[in-house]
Amino acid sequence: MKKVLKWTGIVLGTLILIILILAAWIQFSATPKHEVKPVDIVLPTDSLSLARGQKIVTTICAYCHLGEDGKLSGKMISPASEPGFGELWSANITQHPTKGIGSYTDGELAYLLRTGVNRDGRMSGIMMRFPKMSDADVAALIAYLRSDAGIVQPSEAVHPFPEYPNKFLGKFLTKIGVFDPLPYDGTPITTPDPSDQVAYGRYLSTGVYECFVCHSASFETNNELDPEKSANYFGGGNLITDDEFNNVPSRNITPSKTHGIGNWTAEQFSAAIRTGVRPDGSMLKVQMPRFANLDEQEVAAIWAYLQTVPAIDTDPLATDSK
Repeated sequence: MKKVLKWTGIVLGTLILIILILAAWIQFSATPKHEVKPVDIVLPTDSLSLARGQKIVTTICAYCHLGEDGKLSGKMISPASEPGFGELWSANITQHPTKGIGSYTDGELAYLLRTGVNRDGRMSGIMMRFPKMSDADVAALIAYLRSDAGIVQPSEAVHPFPEYPNKFLGKFLTKIGVFDPLPYDGTPITTPDPSDQVAYGRYLSTGVYECFVCHSASFETNNELDPEKSANYFGGGNLITDDEFNNVPSRNITPSKTHGIGNWTAEQFSAAIRTGVRPDGSMLKVQMPRFANLDEQEVAAIWAYLQTVPAIDTDPLATDSK
């Protein structure tokens, strides 16, 4: 019996020692840096491409980066009281040379958008990445960020550095690969022909506007490289935060007739995503962006694609939803 207790103590002591060594390594070793491989990219100068870039930036980027000064200067997206990650601010992505992205090359910006790695080789954290966006749309997006539009002009805004890289949870997730860069090998990505509504709609809802990111189960279980493999794909339930840091589960937008949008018409869907008005006249939650600047072709394509998504007949929230 004494031998059993002795060996049990040795085993437990060894395990505790291993855990302590692992914890010390996580806490005190440096955050990984990654190689930056700027993308070979040429920005368009035509008005149609700039208009396309404006639509993407003002619809997607501005949702997180629009500051109080009316520019893409960043804002708080997580308060200090948030467990685990603490206070988080979106970055200043105006043209300021030191406080914004003015010193980035076009290739560095493209690599950041594809992989999440900034020009210093650090992961940009929770920033949305666009591994499925076409090369043309990435170029149009960057061209607009380089334009003379007021929203991207230099801002002096400086925000606190994220706390999570220095917190144990953040370091742990970084060390185990949760915050690893997305792979990018430079393979050309083209925009599907808009005449193929389903293909174009899939591209818009997974590659550009990334609707699935909010309307699946959670940010943690989303699959950026293969969106259809995301948990509860378009079935909703992901907690989305408003400007006052209230969390609301996202809505099921599969063709389910019980808990999704299976009973909606294309016209009702268009009105909802453009104006925020549901078919019953109620308003969508403020967490749901209003996509007023999408054209009819884009809205019709997204609608057509959503009709092909497998219906999920479960309510992701059981209470009022986004």
